[in-house]
Amino acid sequence: MTERAETIAAKVETFVRDIVIPYEKDGRRDHHGPADALVRELREKARAAGVLTPHVLPDGSHLTQRETAIVLRRSGLSPLGPLACNTAAPDEGNMYLLGKVASAEQRARFLDPLIAGVARSAFFMTEPAEDGGAGSDPSMMQTTCRRDGDHWVINGRKKFITGAEGGSVGIVMAKSDDGACMFLVDLPDPAIRTTRVIDTIDSSMPGGHAEIDIVDLRVPAHQMLGASGEGFKYAQIRLSPARLSHCMRWLGLAIRAHEIAADYANRRHAFGKPLVDHEGVGFMLADNLIDLQQSELMIDWCASVLDTGSLGTTESSMTKVAVSDALFRVADRCVQVMGGTGVSGDTIVEQAFREIRAFRIYDGPTEVHKWSLAKKIKRDWIAAQA
Repeated sequence: MTERAETIAAKVETFVRDIVIPYEKDGRRDHHGPADALVRELREKARAAGVLTPHVLPDGSHLTQRETAIVLRRSGLSPLGPLACNTAAPDEGNMYLLGKVASAEQRARFLDPLIAGVARSAFFMTEPAEDGGAGSDPSMMQTTCRRDGDHWVINGRKKFITGAEGGSVGIVMAKSDDGACMFLVDLPDPAIRTTRVIDTIDSSMPGGHAEIDIVDLRVPAHQMLGASGEGFKYAQIRLSPARLSHCMRWLGLAIRAHEIAADYANRRHAFGKPLVDHEGVGFMLADNLIDLQQSELMIDWCASVLDTGSLGTTESSMTKVAVSDALFRVADRCVQVMGGTGVSGDTIVEQAFREIRAFRIYDGPTEVHKWSLAKKIKRDWIAAQA
């Protein structure tokens, strides 16, 4: 690991442990996530500490994926850490995509405010299943776009759009006669209408997850991201690193949950000795160490592949499956070790359990990634027979 990444990661960890964690009891939040006022206050503190958007360097370049991994893991030690440091989803993934695909004009208008931490963003891809729309299969996209002079007109419905409420920058996916397209839009826009913010198991993302109607949205042609019909290619540029970034952040929270559970097991006594001395408890904590270490190794391996310039779709699928399942086991054991306290709001363990459970679904549920891997196994077998 590079010295610059170690230095940045150490600063981020100190900031999250000393400044951010005390805010976990702050009441400025609702069922869907922290209020924007709380996020702004935390980001000002991050700016003062020199840890705002730490994965993007002053010249606009990004840390490598391996370097990013240790920085985002430290930011994830609190559910508020990624928000404070501006390493949270969906903004971090959207920054990465815009840095790779956007024009200089688009970067100045839409990317720079995200990097500065003064704007939030949303990625409009997923659609309602009841409409037969795109979920884990983006090829089912129902949202359309058509050229009208110097504009594109977009119509459709979207669902589970994280951060649309209160966001300033939107990336909207739609299909033209050429295929999938992406558009950069300013939010709010009267043509983009929130029909409801959905109640979900997780509660760490400002704005929650919204259901959206898009009715005759007119977007200037120069706000198309890249070229018409190339949207699926751009989605892969974004999604493979974004899956890995989720793994990085939630590894940090799982580490924190394990720390809390281990402390509880050493302090709490039952039947004449500390809980940790009972094999049923001690072995669960031992299994946590194994899962956490394996998750770290999987993340580092996948990051190394992405750093070669590969899209890393196979590697990111394997890592997303392995890490999300392993971290859920860790969170579940932490709850079990702590008993009634584990399911209460007295510690962050209960939220860690909820957040990591949701992680097993978004950015592709475990079963979809396994199906994709099975298809690769079949393709490789057919190729070997030729």
